[in-house]
Amino acid sequence: MSQYVCVRIPRMDDVDIGLFDYDRYNTLYFFILNADEQIYLRYGGRDGASQDTFLSLDSLELALRKGLELHQQHLEGKLPATPRPKPMSPRDFPLLVERTYAQNNCVECHLIGDFQNVHREKDGTLDKITHMYRSPDPRTIGIYIDIPKGLVVKEAKGPAAAAGMRSGDRIAALDGAAVWTFADLQYAYDKVDRRARQARFTVSRDGTDIPLTVTLPVRWWWTDIRFRQLTVDPRAYFDSRPLTGDEKRDSGLEKDGFASMVTHVDNFARMMKSHDLRTGDIVYAVDGVQRDPDANTAELYIKLRKTAGDSVTLSVLRDGKRLEMPLRTYRMSFRK
Repeated sequence: MSQYVCVRIPRMDDVDIGLFDYDRYNTLYFFILNADEQIYLRYGGRDGASQDTFLSLDSLELALRKGLELHQQHLEGKLPATPRPKPMSPRDFPLLVERTYAQNNCVECHLIGDFQNVHREKDGTLDKITHMYRSPDPRTIGIYIDIPKGLVVKEAKGPAAAAGMRSGDRIAALDGAAVWTFADLQYAYDKVDRRARQARFTVSRDGTDIPLTVTLPVRWWWTDIRFRQLTVDPRAYFDSRPLTGDEKRDSGLEKDGFASMVTHVDNFARMMKSHDLRTGDIVYAVDGVQRDPDANTAELYIKLRKTAGDSVTLSVLRDGKRLEMPLRTYRMSFRK
């Protein structure tokens, strides 16, 4: 660390967010770069469970050592320069200016991410799967990282194992982009088109780089986004699980439908009387729709296809009886 010039950015007012691009909902994030603002690598990353799931002092030390190594390559002219992204400022978002700069409030990272989505919603460019479901979890495709060892694979399961990934491999690249840290991997993975069915990994094994093509399962992009408190996320305040094929058949429901069983009802819903769902209820349709190419639960269908604040009608199976139930979604506003 003593070989670095360390800068802490407490507020994002005049930062080039085009260059310093990342998932704004990470709690801790480092960029390792040179004086010309060429970014060597990143350090950070999180999941829905914890802000430090993928962080450790050992992996930070590895990242710092790698940064010094890459810098030496730069000084020797051995590291190709990377094109600088188009500059972007938080001031490019009028609502952010109105609610932060104009109020002399701090421009915080998560506010930038939130107002970007609000503007996308207003101009019709919001792609919820891409813009809400940021930073897909590589564990969904069976990649379990040995966190203190950087990008060394601790265990490979499912699609990753089927592609040939093994314990002890070090992930070196994703879709042609070199990765040195978990933050690099998560950033590159976030750039994968949500409609893609494959991702091209390169792993280093016994000194040899091996290309692997991992088949991406349906909804590989899904993550728990509740911690993000997204303004554009319609909050329905219930959790559910998809019914199995046998459960759908036994209940007389469409086999390809998103019928799902309620597993939890948030106290907020009871307090605000936004719906009358109960644990064990089966929601099999929303506004008469029972199937969706992306949603496997009614809850996910609402998130993807409805606007925050919408009211909908649920078709519910309770104790063998079918009933119609109104549900009101809510639009959250987090620390504005």
